[in-house]
Amino acid sequence: MGLEHRVLSGAMKVALHVLYPPQCLSCGAGVADGGVGAVHLCATCWTDARFITGALCDCCGVPLPDDGSGDDQVLVCDDCLTSVRPWSRGRAAMVYDGTARKLILALKHGDRLDLAPAMAGWLARAARPLVMADQIVCPIPLHLRRLIKRKYNQSAHVAARLARDLGLDHQPDLLVRTRHTPAQDHRGAAERFANLQDALAVNPRRLDALQGRPVLLVDDVMASGATITTAAMALLQAGSGPVSVAVLARAVKDH
Repeated sequence: MGLEHRVLSGAMKVALHVLYPPQCLSCGAGVADGGVGAVHLCATCWTDARFITGALCDCCGVPLPDDGSGDDQVLVCDDCLTSVRPWSRGRAAMVYDGTARKLILALKHGDRLDLAPAMAGWLARAARPLVMADQIVCPIPLHLRRLIKRKYNQSAHVAARLARDLGLDHQPDLLVRTRHTPAQDHRGAAERFANLQDALAVNPRRLDALQGRPVLLVDDVMASGATITTAAMALLQAGSGPVSVAVLARAVKDH
């Protein structure tokens, strides 16, 4: 790139910055230099956002108390020790409350697809330890009925950007919904698992390319893990390699 082109490009960026100053993704307030910590959030929304760093469960990504044992210690939460987890490892960018909940609901139900790139960037930082050679990035799919109603699959948009950021293969149609299921909201764990029984399967057109390859499953929120469990079991039964999980936010039990 020549000097003249770089100068012109820089001038255009400055002009766009003046015409369209950066705003907080959550509340729309003006932010300086892309927001606190370069995460596109104002100071208030940043304070209300719980990014997961430090001690966490290596299986589901939930934050854990730091016992001072160091970053090399592999920790597993009580739920993952006592539950069947068909996936191997997991990470989440944020705790599902406050700013994270507001952003995810806006992305999911508010036509705020402009949120996907930044949120995928947060997830890419959290999920980088999960990257494996020849890995496939696969979003949790929506049933056609829900896709028509919502107009887009928010997890697929995040997964596409995540795959690009991590340099991985994105296959948005690797999994398919075999039947329509009621929403999981306000259901207990047992009801969530029963609701999703046999509801996800591997796309027959992708079976041959899946064999032996590791998969990184992407979803917006993990609560009980029912959706992720159903998806991971479908992948493993179809011949995939190890399955890992990356979610924008992890629901945490109130204590």
